[in-house]
Amino acid sequence: MSSATDPHTLYLHDVPLSEAVASWHAALAAQALLQPLSAERVPLDQALGRVTAEPVWALISAPHYSAAAMDGFAVLAEATRGATETRPVQLKLGVQAFALDTGDPLPPNTNAVIKIEDTHRVDLAEGPAIEILAATPPWRYVRPMGEDMVATELVLPANHCIRPQDLGAVAGCGHTAVTVYRRPRVAILPTGTELVPLGTPPKAGEILEYNSLVLGALAQEAGAQVTRLPIEPDVRESIRSAVLEALASHDLVVVNAGSSAGSEDFTASIVAELGTLCVHGIAIRPGHPVILGVAHGKAIVGIPGYPVSAALTFELIVRPLLYRWQGQLPPELPKIEAVLTRKVFSPLGEDEYLRVMLGRVGDRVVATPRVGGAGVIMSLVKADGIVTIPRFSEGYPAGERVTVELLRPSRTVDHTIVAIGSHDMTLDLLADFLRRRNPLLRLASSHVGSVSGLLALQRDEAHLAGCHLLDEETGEYNLGPVQRMLAAEGIHGRLLGFVERTQGLVLPKGNPKQIERLEDLLREDVVFVNRQRGAGTRVLLDYELQRRGLHPRQIQGYERTEYTHLAVAAAVKSGAADTGLAILAAARSLDLEFIPLFVERYDLVVPDRYYDSPLLQPLLALIRDPSSGFADAVAALGGYGVARMGAVLGKF
Repeated sequence: MSSATDPHTLYLHDVPLSEAVASWHAALAAQALLQPLSAERVPLDQALGRVTAEPVWALISAPHYSAAAMDGFAVLAEATRGATETRPVQLKLGVQAFALDTGDPLPPNTNAVIKIEDTHRVDLAEGPAIEILAATPPWRYVRPMGEDMVATELVLPANHCIRPQDLGAVAGCGHTAVTVYRRPRVAILPTGTELVPLGTPPKAGEILEYNSLVLGALAQEAGAQVTRLPIEPDVRESIRSAVLEALASHDLVVVNAGSSAGSEDFTASIVAELGTLCVHGIAIRPGHPVILGVAHGKAIVGIPGYPVSAALTFELIVRPLLYRWQGQLPPELPKIEAVLTRKVFSPLGEDEYLRVMLGRVGDRVVATPRVGGAGVIMSLVKADGIVTIPRFSEGYPAGERVTVELLRPSRTVDHTIVAIGSHDMTLDLLADFLRRRNPLLRLASSHVGSVSGLLALQRDEAHLAGCHLLDEETGEYNLGPVQRMLAAEGIHGRLLGFVERTQGLVLPKGNPKQIERLEDLLREDVVFVNRQRGAGTRVLLDYELQRRGLHPRQIQGYERTEYTHLAVAAAVKSGAADTGLAILAAARSLDLEFIPLFVERYDLVVPDRYYDSPLLQPLLALIRDPSSGFADAVAALGGYGVARMGAVLGKF
């Protein structure tokens, strides 16, 4: 713990997560900030999801009288003794038997109900009566007083999160309101001169501020009342004033960004000046520069600005406190065992939280790591779970069995089609069409290149792979490489036609450097962006360069790689590159110019073991059904041919 006078303090510690949380909790406990919050009384129609601050005892019994459980006749059971079909007992209506409906109170001196269908009405000289063909025991078809709840009985204990059925029980025993812990009040303060509010078209150097939206939603899920404060620029006194004002009316203040050790990172010094700085820097990845402190009798946290770091650290550190303030333990995520599809490296001194995609392939659940750093929120959006890689482990090898904390319901694993291979924009379109047509099914694609996709099929880690590998010996696409990589290993299947697509040079609007052909890539004023090794586009480029006698090492940017066509287009759009090889649809999506160079086949490779499986049949039916609209939607993207979509082009 420390105070600081230097506005740019360096990390005080780089401690394990458990030690950091323990240090912070100790400081909170010292100021009585770790126990549940104060209580309040709320009407039942506002109590759903709230947590009881004291037990709820029944004020009245339910039912509070003995009630008929059937339509029929109330009788004294002893009066029916000896009744048989041959010697029925007759009971006078209004004297020995009383007609009543379900829920009616039993008349005095009755203790059973005869169902109306088990009686026969007769008229006697003394008046109307019923005949009973069988004796009844006492209290048959009767709800006795207190059957549900008895007055003074415990209905709900303290520290219980109220569910819909609980509301009925509390109301049924006479209450109209319930005493619950008040909701934690959380203020989220986004900081950064580069941030602009949602709805503002961002200029170069500006970033849409949405972390507060994500963090606020996480806090609301944990039962908190959230205030999203306006963006504060990187001005220390402005941030300090905003923090002070927020501390006055909130239980927790979360400062987003400014938690590192740069020249405009002021959070640590502000916390130290206003109170106690417990932790600055935790040995986790993503999310290393976390700040934990106490100020003005309130909890304060500095959360990193990268979206994934912000969400994960809030989940790990802040949400448990919000639940604790409401007398609850945080809900545990369900877990599943899975096998890693590729080797992952991890920094020695940090716990790493690896985002993975899951699917059941064969008799195993496979976990494919998602590509993306702490700034890539889509790595969380598309992740199915989190694998924790502990400190000092250096990572895991491919094939390692790991425990995955699920971010989706476990049933989705068995309904996920795993596609690993080359990237194409139509796969996202296919995933959308499939989900609309079959809400239980999901297509999860991982873009690692054609060669890596075939290797994944070789290792039985995917159901299918997207492939556009040019066979340099024949000039044909896919079948030759697939036969060499799969059939030679004893894996047989089918090559399904999917799309023909146009590859070419993606260029800025107006083509300012007048790039027109591959030969222009060798110019000293041209910066290129490439695809990764093993990608079909990279294979195609290398083939065409060799055919033209062009040396790739003369291309500036040849070693800079991206994993998708859209990423190549984004690099050109941002000005990081003058051109790259990609498909027409990627250029159109970012309003870029395009010079077509080649037409290639992009096919789907499906092993026989999955081709006829119930999991894949809906997907195959979709791409073969002209009435589905999928082929028309693909063609509308531009640069695609769909004539052979779904056709078996070969077996291997």
